[in-house]
Amino acid sequence: MIQELHLHNYKCFADQKVSFKALTLLSGLNNTGKSSVIQSLLLLRQSYQQDLLLDRGLALNGDLVNVGTVEDVLFEKAIEDVIAFQLRLKNGHEQAWRFLYDQETDVLSLDVSHTEDEEIYHSSLFNNNFHYLTAERIGPRLFFDMSDILVRHRRQLGPAGEYAAHFLYIYGDEIKVHTDLAHPDAISLDLKNQVEAWPGDIIPNTCISVVPNAGTDTISLQYAFVDKGSSRIYRARTVGFGITSALPILVAVLSSQPGALVLIENPEAHLHPKGQSQMGKLLARATHCGVQIVLETHSDHVLNGIRVAVHDGELAPEDVQIHFFQRQKDGQAQVLSPRIDHNGRIDPWPDGFFDEWDKNLELLLLPGNM
Repeated sequence: MIQELHLHNYKCFADQKVSFKALTLLSGLNNTGKSSVIQSLLLLRQSYQQDLLLDRGLALNGDLVNVGTVEDVLFEKAIEDVIAFQLRLKNGHEQAWRFLYDQETDVLSLDVSHTEDEEIYHSSLFNNNFHYLTAERIGPRLFFDMSDILVRHRRQLGPAGEYAAHFLYIYGDEIKVHTDLAHPDAISLDLKNQVEAWPGDIIPNTCISVVPNAGTDTISLQYAFVDKGSSRIYRARTVGFGITSALPILVAVLSSQPGALVLIENPEAHLHPKGQSQMGKLLARATHCGVQIVLETHSDHVLNGIRVAVHDGELAPEDVQIHFFQRQKDGQAQVLSPRIDHNGRIDPWPDGFFDEWDKNLELLLLPGNM
């Protein structure tokens, strides 16, 4: 499990340590550094997968993330032409990487002065016990592609969740969902049955199934809407975006084994507030099962779902880390980290931290507006 990430001269971070727990929530206004934290982890992973990280350098562009050139990522007021990351795990292992500025390439050279702790590369950030889902997840399609390399060999869903249907088809009967994550209405702990049951909590009265298309390398998703009986079958393109957008998250979370690392951007995308809250509760329950989750969100409903899970005893408050990102006048990011207690209350509550509803309501209740 990741315990701390130290960023030096990376984007809006001159020198910043970011702590992690079982569930880490990143929030804040746009362009304040939230995504940069997740990107830094992805840069390390994709550089390792390209056989660069150990002895060559950092790949700024790849299958997981594309951040441009070194001028796009070097801190604007850096006093040295070096970008550095340091990662510390909960088991005490840590590793630092220093990368040298090079304007001519998108692979930054690794400084020879770095130290090596090979145990780092056995962690979930670098192995197959990992999932990452970008905010721009794939929408409804008539057909979804298959990938033997990513799904069968790396057990991945694709950053946009584009192979979630294929993953579910391959491992639906093989992977067993943790009992603490099991849906009471599912007929078994098989991933397939659990994923078919869970959408009904996120998007009420919804059932999902996966159907391979004979003679093609594609998969189709089918949906049914159940309300006091069964409906007819609908194809993915005839239903809303919410179901398809939520599916990769359900597959990633329910399939993850203890020790896994799951990075999710905007889990609330295309979901009704009730679905967002239920998503927050599901993510909280997953961390209770030994999965480390890092999520970036703009949703107070996701946050409140997590708070309710803490209040109900499904997740210990000491297992939750909240970070609120702000931009200072000098361009650097400032990270505030309010705490959550056993009742789900947050203290201190930073100005700008999911308080727009209260501010607008206060304006609406002014005497002149009555």
